[in-house]
Amino acid sequence: MTTAAELYERVDSVLEQVRPSLQAHGGDVSLVEVTEDRIARLELTGACAGCPMSIMTLRLGIERVLNDQVPELEGVEAVNIDESEVPEEIKRELGLI
Repeated sequence: MTTAAELYERVDSVLEQVRPSLQAHGGDVSLVEVTEDRIARLELTGACAGCPMSIMTLRLGIERVLNDQVPELEGVEAVNIDESEVPEEIKRELGLI
């Protein structure tokens, strides 16, 4: 069984692959933690931190890559995105509702 510490290393390695795309647009992502229940908690920074489309970046970009490369993860969440503020049409498009 994969431990949270092992998952942390794998998630961090995958984020290294994603980072150049974010940095090209003035943003970045850091791994805050991988919880014992296998949730990767991320922080979007730079231009991503205040961007209204950061939920799309998280769900369609970062989360998709993490799910493909670290299938043991149970979820991905951003510590600095309030999904309750995401417009309904975007939530529907992302399958959040």
